[in-house]
Amino acid sequence: MSISNFDDLLRVAREQSQPQRLLFVFANAVLPDDATPEQRARFGAGRGGALTPLMSVDKAPEELGTFDALVEESRQYGQDWAIVFVASLSGRDGRAPTSKEADQSLQRMIESIKSGLFGSFIPFDRRGEPVLLS
Repeated sequence: MSISNFDDLLRVAREQSQPQRLLFVFANAVLPDDATPEQRARFGAGRGGALTPLMSVDKAPEELGTFDALVEESRQYGQDWAIVFVASLSGRDGRAPTSKEADQSLQRMIESIKSGLFGSFIPFDRRGEPVLLS
């Protein structure tokens, strides 16, 4: 499965044999208080920093039209974000997970991102393009 942009992610989620629920955690990069001069310079150049989760939401793939619509909806919460991490929660027996069922997974995602463990999520920038984090 190749995901080169957000639209690919939606297509793949909709093609799964079991209904999916997409989990989104919006994050921003911040400079830690104890950053070194080198880290400050990198951050000033638009690289580095620590990712801080700001807000989260879950959606059925059918609830999303485009990435631009997701960005517009996120503006309603007044939080400026740089990256959105996405994961998928699979349903069972033809039934999609509910928002309530997704809450625990969203909380685990948030804690993982805070810990710097985001390898199992797909990060997208504000244009809907995947981001390679190193």
